[in-house]
Amino acid sequence: GCPPQIKGRIEHFIGRKAMDVTSLGEGKIDLLFQAGLVKTPADLFDLSANELLGLSKTIVSETSGEERIVSFQERTVENILKGIENSKIQPFERVLFGLGIRFVGETVAKKLAFHFKNIDMLMAADFEELSGVSEIGGVIAKSLIDYFTLPQNQEEVERLKLAGLNFEVVEKELSSNVLDGSKIVVSGVFTLFSRNELKQLIEDHGGKNVSSISKSTDFLIAGESMGPAKKEKAEKLGVKMISEQEFALMIKE
Repeated sequence: GCPPQIKGRIEHFIGRKAMDVTSLGEGKIDLLFQAGLVKTPADLFDLSANELLGLSKTIVSETSGEERIVSFQERTVENILKGIENSKIQPFERVLFGLGIRFVGETVAKKLAFHFKNIDMLMAADFEELSGVSEIGGVIAKSLIDYFTLPQNQEEVERLKLAGLNFEVVEKELSSNVLDGSKIVVSGVFTLFSRNELKQLIEDHGGKNVSSISKSTDFLIAGESMGPAKKEKAEKLGVKMISEQEFALMIKE
């Protein structure tokens, strides 16, 4: 592929809905590409601090024509490598979406991941098996087969597997179903758990995380310095507010 296409593929892979590497963006990918360090998504996982430190490029302002040099300092390098490492937790469907297979959007990637359970089964599937999956028609089936028959794509998947990405669906056992579908909003700052831990606990016990308060919200876990507007809305809609301590007791029962 030509440079814009190659860079576009990598940008898609690190995008918010795929691997979500927020410490990298278009500019940094451009720099890594210019330096010959990254030509495919798998190259990202081979990057080392030594290669990145001091990489620089000159940026010319479109308006004033002024030049400035941007270079990777230690903090930037640390953030980039940490972002790449942290992306390995993304589930199979997001990795699959990140591969950038034609016609395989988020929803299709999810359907395929949950139907075939792992990349090997998906790669081994023939046209009939693929087009037999609900909402996966002949066009998508053909696109998948075209993608996976190319040796360079097979090699890319192999390298990403070796890097430790998730290429199978991990069926999660619920710790309990005490929250049975309850819609829960988490707001404020907490001491017992981080917000992400709270959200994980909600899912582990059968609850659903929602971001905004509505009539259908079952309760709000209220932390310190929660916005007054959220509190007011919860009171107005009669949504029960509980503390993280009360929540901890609920899931303990």
